[in-house]
Amino acid sequence: MNRLLQAKAAKPLVFLACLLPLAWLLWGAVADRLGPNPAEALIRGTGDWTLRFLCLTLAVTPLRHWTGWHALARFRRLLGLYTFCYGVLHFLCFAWLDMGFDLAAIVKDINKRPFILVGTAALLLMLPLAATSFNRAIKALGAKRWQALHRLVYAVALLALLHFFWMRAGKNDFGEWSIYAAIVALLLGWRVWRRLGRAPSAALKR
Repeated sequence: MNRLLQAKAAKPLVFLACLLPLAWLLWGAVADRLGPNPAEALIRGTGDWTLRFLCLTLAVTPLRHWTGWHALARFRRLLGLYTFCYGVLHFLCFAWLDMGFDLAAIVKDINKRPFILVGTAALLLMLPLAATSFNRAIKALGAKRWQALHRLVYAVALLALLHFFWMRAGKNDFGEWSIYAAIVALLLGWRVWRRLGRAPSAALKR
């Protein structure tokens, strides 16, 4: 599996695969296949894929340790950038299809509805992560500062879950949210467990 993941064609294939959800949504919009409310379908679809790509990004490191497929690390940056891109598309769909790009109405809606405020905060936190997801940024910031900055992804995950929770609260439908919450809890819980496991070892070495 490591050899397949290291193949030159692997990264372009993953890149193209990440575009498939967007292509499907655009085709659905053009072909009028998004149901009775295409605007809601586009907003919801881009939001769902933002959360899915966020889960995939967070899953890279645990999967590397669980499977030994260390070549998975090649795709973490790509998945993270796609998370941001789908998040931007999600916000743009809301700003265009719901608000007609009326800036005053958008700001008013963000302040009025907590779930939009939380979602916007998550997107803003992703901005510095996307902007520093290049080798030159790592060298400029230094590895430790870069790693500290990119731990903001954990806050992004929690805000995204809260955004989704409040959005579904109006319909009292938490089934899908519970699945995402369980996945994020597993991925973040593994990191906490690993960090706590390292702490005693570090103390003994001192």
